[in-house]
Amino acid sequence: MAVSPHTLQTDAERVLPFRFWWGFAFCAAVMGLIMALGPYSDASMFVPDKGNWWYYWQLKDPTIMTRLSAWLPYTAHIVSIWFLIYQAKQARPSYVFGLHRFNAYALAVNAFFVLLHIVQTRVFYDGLAQDVHETTSMGSVVIMLFLILIMENNRRGMFFGKQLGFMTGVGDAVRRYHGYYIAWAIIYTFWYHPVETTSGHLAGFAYMFLLLLQSSLFFTRYHVNRTWTMFLEALFVVHGAAVAAFVLQPGQHQFWSQFLFGGMAIFLITQMHGLGLSTRGKLMVAAPLLTIMLVFYVNRPDLLPWLASLPATMYLGSVLLFGILWLLGRVGHLLPRSAVPGLQEPAQSSGAS
Repeated sequence: MAVSPHTLQTDAERVLPFRFWWGFAFCAAVMGLIMALGPYSDASMFVPDKGNWWYYWQLKDPTIMTRLSAWLPYTAHIVSIWFLIYQAKQARPSYVFGLHRFNAYALAVNAFFVLLHIVQTRVFYDGLAQDVHETTSMGSVVIMLFLILIMENNRRGMFFGKQLGFMTGVGDAVRRYHGYYIAWAIIYTFWYHPVETTSGHLAGFAYMFLLLLQSSLFFTRYHVNRTWTMFLEALFVVHGAAVAAFVLQPGQHQFWSQFLFGGMAIFLITQMHGLGLSTRGKLMVAAPLLTIMLVFYVNRPDLLPWLASLPATMYLGSVLLFGILWLLGRVGHLLPRSAVPGLQEPAQSSGAS
């Protein structure tokens, strides 16, 4: 039986993501396997580091076989998941507390290709990084976050719970079709990197595994649990700050602080308002975060100008992406007519959903 969006959101709030503890257990087991099978490389396999925007972990002497060992499984992985998403949308199922059959297939497909990538790295090593620039991997995830801001604007607003009304129609369209893009962004980033045991790689793969778990749970109540989805959004900030602090630029505080405290600012301005908290609850959450930020910037006022960089990127990027999607809908009719201001949706029968 179909459920209304209001009922869906209310019930979803009661569902703890720990009900799929088996997913967390599998992710932890795979992380253990990655560490147990390492190391996967040595310095003689790579050319010297060329500095900024150079991805170090790519073979200096790749072959057609090493390249195909990454590109063919990547292609099979994304096509398989896209097929399952398409089949699920065709079935038009209700959101459930358990798993649909296509969820079980998606979990199995993702688990298979995760294990295959470990073996593929051990034997051939290559990832997609051999042939594509590092910005494509980072950019795919950043665009995913822009899409989430656009999509969630309809539910939690963009600024302190207030919607950007002009985004509403496009946000509805993004909600209907976001699964295809987000699945691609996760799988592309996953296959971009060879498996490694550096702290940055391990943190990144742990995050990817959680995102693959989430992307397998479409049309379930777990997939729309606000606490769980908020945790995944926040984890991007924590991961970025940790990599900046310990891997990319040790000792250069502007990089990790702009990620961490910029992410806190986005949480306070936007994300917190989708958790269903009362005004008092929001104040109780905001007070310690604001205190931490205040103490840090009182001691490091020189870093304060960096605080706005991440929020500015996210909000301006989401508006720019909205504009691109709106133009596609206006010119190419790639969005439903109701998503494009100035066009009217044909009347639907009362039984349409």
